[in-house]
Amino acid sequence: MKRILLSTGLVVAGMILQVCVLARLHLPGAVPDLLLLVVLGLALTYGHVAGCLIGFGAGLLADLAPPADHAAGRYALVLCVVGYIAGLVKPDGGQLRSATRPMLVVVGAAIGSTVLYAAVGALVGDTAAQHVGLGKLLFTATLYDLLLAPFTVPWIMALARRYQGDPLGEDASGPGFGARIGGQRSSLLGRVGSVAKGGRRL
Repeated sequence: MKRILLSTGLVVAGMILQVCVLARLHLPGAVPDLLLLVVLGLALTYGHVAGCLIGFGAGLLADLAPPADHAAGRYALVLCVVGYIAGLVKPDGGQLRSATRPMLVVVGAAIGSTVLYAAVGALVGDTAAQHVGLGKLLFTATLYDLLLAPFTVPWIMALARRYQGDPLGEDASGPGFGARIGGQRSSLLGRVGSVAKGGRRL
């Protein structure tokens, strides 16, 4: 339930910022895809099954929310596939050990989602990508998403870990929080053992 509430809140917030802020910047080429980055952050934390479901829900919301002008289900399919594939490269424990993997995931997702979206559009008769230029869309989509990713993906992953009570996640106490929890647990078990043995340590 916590995952559903957090994922829904992040997707809705990302959609609002996407439509009300990023889409109004009128940048050349593509529009920075905050919704895609939200799906990537959650998929990298929760795995491929959750990434697939979250991607489908986020894409369907984008398909139905104004000012969408494309066939319903088109972006849902794209984000469903992207969320599934991104979840397959989920880091161990849901923690980032370096920035290389998420940045590569962002590049692959930006390129893959643009190509897949254009391909599905071609199947249903939408040739808008051909008029703009697929090469320009690929370059600008990748550039914008890479610039936006450091300010979104790591924070979404950290928030997802903390919200589900993952002891591996960092909090305000610092990166050793999980280790300190384990130490406190061992200390408590040791004191319990002392009481059980008449005050003597095991």
